[in-house]
Amino acid sequence: MITLKQMQCLLTVEETAHFRRAAERLGMTQPSLSVQVQNLEAELGLRLAERSRSGVVLTPAGREVAERARRLMNEVQGIADFAAGAQHGLVGVLRLGSKPTLGPYLLPHVVAALHRSHKKLRLYVRESEPRFLEDELGRGVHDMVLTQLPAASKEHVAEKLFDEPLYLALARDHPLAKEKIVSVSALRGLDILSLSPGYHLYDQISSLCDTFGARLVRDYEGTSLDALRVMVGMGMGAAFLPALYVHSELTARSEVVVRKLKGRTVTRSVGLIWRKSAGRADSYRTIAGVIRDVVARRFKDLSISSPQ
Repeated sequence: MITLKQMQCLLTVEETAHFRRAAERLGMTQPSLSVQVQNLEAELGLRLAERSRSGVVLTPAGREVAERARRLMNEVQGIADFAAGAQHGLVGVLRLGSKPTLGPYLLPHVVAALHRSHKKLRLYVRESEPRFLEDELGRGVHDMVLTQLPAASKEHVAEKLFDEPLYLALARDHPLAKEKIVSVSALRGLDILSLSPGYHLYDQISSLCDTFGARLVRDYEGTSLDALRVMVGMGMGAAFLPALYVHSELTARSEVVVRKLKGRTVTRSVGLIWRKSAGRADSYRTIAGVIRDVVARRFKDLSISSPQ
């Protein structure tokens, strides 16, 4: 008989690549965990894990079994989440993954609002690189993810929250900084700095450069919005910065200024994503509603999306 405990042990071994660390994470002894994995191997008639000096790796068969086990464990967690939500509403611990170009500038306001309205909810926020967020969601690292849309996986539900403007950032002494609104024709030949290709914004900015005839500077790809701002302030080029960052980090004394484009609004779409198998969809939609309310109150230049 294959058991959920055996599959949980196999998945934890895969994540830690070590029997002892896997046992510690699960609150078991190492021999007990080894027996669970061995029993699963005996039941399936397959070798699932191989020991080495550096740790443990799963065999090709082990990786396939682990992938199927992960989907099943997500379904089981969905049942437990559904039961908890049906009984108690928005309570307990929820794990929210967020990209670093969004979370620091929005989530402090959201967490405060959630704490006021749902005092029994504990929101555990974890930042991760954008290219890893959806994969981590699928593996159960996060219960939901705040990220730029569209979602990549058909296994996930995406609830659009708002459209966020991107403003042209210029050094305070840049010739275009004298303009209140910058014409798109002025972007032709302009050096544009961007985040690295690991971010959604990179593809969007690259497309904008092609459209406006600007030059995407590939020698100075920033690792954060702060790094981009510093490079812009040093006169290394212009950049497009999200409105949430501008509201949070730029002041009248900042080394850069931001300008709108004449006759053209550049935005990115932001949404909340969760697994289709999740049993707390109503809770996640409640959180989406709180985020919309916070954005509507605090950030007038963001365009709120209607609930789906």
